[in-house]
Amino acid sequence: MSATAEQQIILVTGGNNGIGFDTVAALTSASPTHHVIIGSRNLSKGTSALSSIRAKHHPGTTSLIQLDVTSDTSIQDAFACIERDFGRLDVLINNAGICPEPKDAAWPGREEMREIFETNVFGPTVVTKVMLPLLSKSKDPRIVNVTSSLGSISTRLDPTDVVSGANYPAYRMSKASLNMLTAFTYTLGQSEQSGHCKGVKVWSFCPGYVVTDLGGDRELKTSTGVDSSETSAKGILEIVQGKRDGDVGRFVEREGRSRVW
Repeated sequence: MSATAEQQIILVTGGNNGIGFDTVAALTSASPTHHVIIGSRNLSKGTSALSSIRAKHHPGTTSLIQLDVTSDTSIQDAFACIERDFGRLDVLINNAGICPEPKDAAWPGREEMREIFETNVFGPTVVTKVMLPLLSKSKDPRIVNVTSSLGSISTRLDPTDVVSGANYPAYRMSKASLNMLTAFTYTLGQSEQSGHCKGVKVWSFCPGYVVTDLGGDRELKTSTGVDSSETSAKGILEIVQGKRDGDVGRFVEREGRSRVW
């Protein structure tokens, strides 16, 4: 589907379920100026998500591309598709991520680390690098890296913090690395020497502990009163709408708080 020249072109990786799907719904329902591209590793699941969003008759528009963030070929193909169909990208939301149950509460093994970092760190890094030429053609380029407070090093070292004792070591390390990607992208966008997308705005966004398909046990989370991922999507919408521009380059939480890291 083509978009109008007035629309923001927004790519959501992992947009077929969980926070990604709710983000697509929130963006398309908010304004006709939003055209959201659902990036989905599985085209069948992506097609179902696209049909579900379009059935709601939101004012914004949607389209679908196959995008596996662990495959350089898939990322390059997605770039070519967006370049051909839209000529630019205004917002990149690096949402795709995994959080498998750790095999060891204290020390992750090499294969576990490789699997998690491949999706949570290598994926968004390569996607960002490949998409920068398209973002550079935007009048207001934005990148949102969906992270977690579990990636905060200072929090992990604070015994009084409620999440400091949570395990998932490989996942926590991957999100700490993703936060560094945000910092690196921010400083690159400020540099005269960057050569790519000067002035790009970038955030690390923590969606909070919400019901998704990321770590399973959806029914358990719902029964204990955990919020829906729709609340996280509203926080991402605020960033896209420019309501969090005072927090560029920072770690932003869905409740409105922000910090350096």
